[in-house]
Amino acid sequence: MKNASHSVFEDVFALLCAGLFVAFGIFLFQSQELMVGGAAGLALLTTYVTPLEFGLLFFLINLPFYYLAWRHISKRFMINTFISVTTVSLFSEWVPHFVDISRVDPFFAAVFGGILIGVGMLIMFRHSSSLGGLGILAYYLQSQFDIRAGSFQLVADTCILSLSFVFIDAHLVLISILAAFCLNMVISLNHRPERYTLPAVKKSQADDEVEHLHPQNG
Repeated sequence: MKNASHSVFEDVFALLCAGLFVAFGIFLFQSQELMVGGAAGLALLTTYVTPLEFGLLFFLINLPFYYLAWRHISKRFMINTFISVTTVSLFSEWVPHFVDISRVDPFFAAVFGGILIGVGMLIMFRHSSSLGGLGILAYYLQSQFDIRAGSFQLVADTCILSLSFVFIDAHLVLISILAAFCLNMVISLNHRPERYTLPAVKKSQADDEVEHLHPQNG
């Protein structure tokens, strides 16, 4: 069989859709001052304590990680991740101009926002991409220093959520844990390449490496 890799058009269109899903999930989180892990969490937390915008912060935070992606993962993965991060950064600034939410329950925002971000990340994984950030660093540390990526990601996200207790209400941080659960469940239940990939189809190196960035790689 021929290689089942996606075309450039398929990658770009899928990543634009994924970016919109993630951006709308972030929009719901921002409406209730909820949190998430990874680089997106650092950017969100900064917006709650400064006048800076999420889109700009998220884009800037990710800049140092592209070099690691290029050197230690793949060129395609780096380019697709750049597209994803840029799309999320732009859409997160545009969504509030098109959507006005007068009231939303924090639990609904956590569940639906987490699901949206999870679906967006799932699409990114299927197209050899990610939300960049700490997930790339986690992969680098595992490949170079044998530090387990999952353990590093868990510690990093725990530190980010713990730090958020200082700046936002405790009950919102606890609700954010529900959001993280929903996000990770979407990915855990659906990002199982062995269930959907035909044995005769050889996965690309980038696809194999993206699997190591699961679950929360923003």
